Amino acid sequence: MSEQALQNGQEGFLLNEFLLLLAFAAFGLLLIMEVVKPYQPINKRIRQASVVTNSTAFIFNNIILTALRASSLFFVAQQFTQFGLLNGMESGPVKWLLTFLLFDLMMYGWHAATHKYELLWRFHKIHHSDKTVNVTTGFRFHVFDLFIEILIKCLFVIVVGVEAYLVLAIELIEMLFIFFHHSNVAFKHEAEISKVFITPDLHRAHHSALRSEHDSNYGIVLSIWDRIFGTRKDLIPKKLGLDVIEAENFLQLFFLAFVTERHIKKLMQILPKGKP
Repeated sequence: MSEQALQNGQEGFLLNEFLLLLAFAAFGLLLIMEVVKPYQPINKRIRQASVVTNSTAFIFNNIILTALRASSLFFVAQQFTQFGLLNGMESGPVKWLLTFLLFDLMMYGWHAATHKYELLWRFHKIHHSDKTVNVTTGFRFHVFDLFIEILIKCLFVIVVGVEAYLVLAIELIEMLFIFFHHSNVAFKHEAEISKVFITPDLHRAHHSALRSEHDSNYGIVLSIWDRIFGTRKDLIPKKLGLDVIEAENFLQLFFLAFVTERHIKKLMQILPKGKP
């Protein structure tokens, strides 16, 4: 490894450390804001169940992904970036900005795909099973969903031809926005801000119990992609979560991936109907 590459790696590591601390500081601040001045009051029992389940999912997923050494896949992928789109570009603000825009667009496309294809929706619907939306909902993912997403990001590293450290830094920025747009908060000028960024109000619509409503607002950081591809919806959902199936705890959350709405509806048709 060249001296320049080693220096870039060290600087990237320090940047990632800083962004990680920033993301979790934002997480803590949003938790406090949800208690002090929430967008809407949430039943205490429902909120506690959500926070416990989401936090348990976060711990379990990270243990499994660490055991699989999933994060090291980024650095393996980095060995194959010599033909990537931006590989020959000098590292600097222009390359960083282009990488961020391409990464955010890729995440928009991936998010839309998890809603469109039933195999991917099996795992992604775990995220939508929360009866409320709060900052910890950003932790509520199935481990298979996260693992497939890591593979997609590794493919991004190869195709775009960028350093794994840069992708991880951008991923931490996106994590900060995930905490932000899942938070149960409201603030002034949110409508204006949503013209550029995904805000809690926009993302709340994405968690509507109605499929016709939650198949929208797929952006992670920038809202421009939803405008370009016609997937933006400005609405206030009447109900959050999944309309047909629920998950009350972490075990139900994990196994929910192997049951689809179609299976539930078919079962309901088979079961004998009671007297009206």
